[in-house]
Amino acid sequence: MNKTHQITKRLSVIRYFLKSCMIILTGLLFGCSDPVSSYLEIKREPKIDPDYSGITIPPNIAPLNFTINENGEKYYVKMNTLNGKGIAVKSTDNIIKISSLKWKKLLEQCKGEDFSIDIFIKQEGSWKKFQKIINHVANDPIDKILVYRLFDQGFQIWNKMGIYQRCLENFNETPIIINSISEGNCINCHSFNKNNSNTILFHMRQKLPGTIIYRNGIVTKINTKTSETTSPGVYPAWHPDGRHVTFSVNQILQVFLAVPDQMREAVDTISDLIVYDAQTNIIGKYPEIALKDRLETFPAWSPDGRFLYYCSAKTLPPGEFKKFKYDLLRIAFNPETNQFGKVDTIVSSARTGMSVSLPRISPDGKYVLFSMSSYGTFLLWHEDSDLYLMNLETGKITKPDINSNLPESYHSWSSSGRWIVFSSKRSDGFTTQPYFTYFDAKGQAHKPFVLPQRNPEFYKTFLRSYNVPELVTSKVKLSPRNLREIINYEPADAHLGSMK
Repeated sequence: MNKTHQITKRLSVIRYFLKSCMIILTGLLFGCSDPVSSYLEIKREPKIDPDYSGITIPPNIAPLNFTINENGEKYYVKMNTLNGKGIAVKSTDNIIKISSLKWKKLLEQCKGEDFSIDIFIKQEGSWKKFQKIINHVANDPIDKILVYRLFDQGFQIWNKMGIYQRCLENFNETPIIINSISEGNCINCHSFNKNNSNTILFHMRQKLPGTIIYRNGIVTKINTKTSETTSPGVYPAWHPDGRHVTFSVNQILQVFLAVPDQMREAVDTISDLIVYDAQTNIIGKYPEIALKDRLETFPAWSPDGRFLYYCSAKTLPPGEFKKFKYDLLRIAFNPETNQFGKVDTIVSSARTGMSVSLPRISPDGKYVLFSMSSYGTFLLWHEDSDLYLMNLETGKITKPDINSNLPESYHSWSSSGRWIVFSSKRSDGFTTQPYFTYFDAKGQAHKPFVLPQRNPEFYKTFLRSYNVPELVTSKVKLSPRNLREIINYEPADAHLGSMK
């Protein structure tokens, strides 16, 4: 055996010995990684914020980071699947941040099943364990992108404002449009066709006014006000054909009140519906949805495009705004002739004693979700505003167990109809955050949870409101950079004409 061969053999033995030692050491470290050998049981669930307990979540949601609102010297959290596999998080403070990679793997392992969260705290040198938190991972994923407007709470004056998109699978947020590039104007009412990010519109008000429409890869700026319509288009609803948009045209009066729980009110003095053809740039007026003695607003199309739902109330003097009660109506529509037909009352304010706002039809056409309050249609500031659900096949109205004692307002469906996102002021009664609820095949809405953030204490200091949350299936291909030029253009005037 030559010298080189002997050296090689010795090196192999040394490498084998070191590798064996590393395996043994790794095993020891893994076996000793659990810091809790004994503990006392606390017979209640821990207080965590946000409240991510007893919820059903999508299999593609970002990590649900949270804080443990229990006094302790150290904190230890174990998340396990039914077969005992999972992840653990140690912390010297009460802030629990979960590895994105480990979280994703956990959700993959327990898709369609429950997973448990065990929380331990160390107090005065001893460990204590709370009752398990049990959450469920649905089989149904949620649409990847959430689009919303962010703005500072105010009355007639705003500061920063923009429309943003957030990837729900992580914490990435990017702007679609911000008003710092449009002379600080108001930007609002973004709307999509069937959760499709390739068809979107939004309005710009006051400075550089116009409606920005992104359709078939082309961006246009349109003036939807004509000499015979009350105002430019306000609240929009895309027809499923991706070509037509129904707008309300309103004259809205703001009323400011010296009442702590209701500081302002928005009242329609005039409100009708029109239909805009994005292909021909023509606006159609229809007497059936623009009655002189009625206020029509908040349109929403059925998934097949054959029915237009909207809110309608009797016209009254603005000073009697607490008597404004809106019905939910539905009118038949023929897409081949672009003509409306018979009107049906779906929810009668005379029967409920309440006022309907913001109808949204489920993608399968079986349900309509809407807000309802004691009066009015601008319910963002109404403490009694709650979400209601009607089964359109049976006519039964239910109040899902997802409401709080503070306002619930704007809401929308995912493309699958299995997830709902809605706005709520439940955190502080002032700012608005988006909440998600799973809507199962039996028509039951599950306990909602707030949009997760990288920093679980985010909402304690973030004083801007999330407005008009909309779920879309892919990222919107618009940004302040590629919109900078078009927003400064003079808008093309829409023309009144026949929709045939």
